[in-house]
Amino acid sequence: MAVDGNHSELPQVLVLLPPGCFTLLESNYSHKFNFLKAWDSPLPQDQFLAAHAGSVQALLSSANGPTITANILQMLPSLKVIVTTSAGIDHVDLAECRSRGVAIASTPKIFTEDVADMAVGLLLDVMRKISAGDRYVRDGLWATRGDYALGSKIRGKRVGIVGLGNIGLEVAKRLEAFGCNILYNSRTEKPFVSYPFYSDISELAANSDALVICCALTAETHHMINKKVLLALGRDGVIVNIGRGAIIDEKEMVRCLVKGEIGGAGLDVFEDEPEVPEELFALDNVVLSPHYATFTPECFIALCELVAGNFEAFFSNKPLLSPAVDN
Repeated sequence: MAVDGNHSELPQVLVLLPPGCFTLLESNYSHKFNFLKAWDSPLPQDQFLAAHAGSVQALLSSANGPTITANILQMLPSLKVIVTTSAGIDHVDLAECRSRGVAIASTPKIFTEDVADMAVGLLLDVMRKISAGDRYVRDGLWATRGDYALGSKIRGKRVGIVGLGNIGLEVAKRLEAFGCNILYNSRTEKPFVSYPFYSDISELAANSDALVICCALTAETHHMINKKVLLALGRDGVIVNIGRGAIIDEKEMVRCLVKGEIGGAGLDVFEDEPEVPEELFALDNVVLSPHYATFTPECFIALCELVAGNFEAFFSNKPLLSPAVDN
């Protein structure tokens, strides 16, 4: 693998993600790779892909960039590997990748701790009314209306975790330290944990004071948190989502929140980002964040190192550092 000399001699990586997600990677690794950036080209995307169809073997993508569809893959017949900057791979056509022998590397463990922290933070915020109390003070209402409504105690709460993978386990570990009782639903029961397992998501909700959504978005999990599950969670139940927006039937969730059929929500992800249902803006029992659970400087540095490491491994004919698990 060439690392010096003429830039054109460097291994080529086609970049299909938003420019803002790429700055740190480019500044640290442009001496190792020739990054072909779609947004730098005057060509429309189809012509840009066609221009590099015969040479590009590696592609860099992101969950908040273009979806890597079968059409895109068919336009890149030489493609051998996709490295994504996200933990999830639902933005990639996995069936087409399998049929073409295209390997995928993701970044599942890079985000684990930061996302788990955010999940716990959202749960604490909703249950203890932290953001709502902050607005109450800033709006001058403490002096005119008196004490604010009470929040809920965290200790002793039954928290149902949906998806007990890397992130779900970290969420459980943190909430155990708060004295919560952990229950979970996952694709399969985990024999190495003692938490009660519920194969039925509605039954998990009925036995939980809060649900924390940590699973991947797949055909099976799309709108898995539906009206039945939300009503089973109940009037005092809180839902936290740091997975993907479409795991929850958003319209039903909004309806339940407006009607008081569930107790609150902490949401880092939404179905039609960056659009957020306006009905949520007026609800003090809802905490909103702009899909940034993973966004810490430390996380970005580690992410760049892993992405670059995967490309270096590929171009050196070595195993990928973090091959994606097909969910």
